[in-house]
Amino acid sequence: MKNKEIFNVFFREKPAMMLVTLKNSKTEIYASSLAKVIDCTYSHVVKILQEMEKADLVRFEKNGRLKLLTLTKKGEQIADNIDKIRLAL
Repeated sequence: MKNKEIFNVFFREKPAMMLVTLKNSKTEIYASSLAKVIDCTYSHVVKILQEMEKADLVRFEKNGRLKLLTLTKKGEQIADNIDKIRLAL
């Protein structure tokens, strides 16, 4: 089994990669740009992000009409762990 396939056995790929992408992003990131990076629809990304916000993993910060995404401390810890597991596979 390939590394990506085994990773998907343990984690849902899109939500896990959303956290990892946010953690590794060097620039400001918005839901629309995140959707492009992980190859997912905008509406699906927003739905997952809203669940992550309820779980205190991400924060939306209003920046004019756009909402900037940031990880909370808890979100950063989880993203770090997911990234370590992904790289170990």
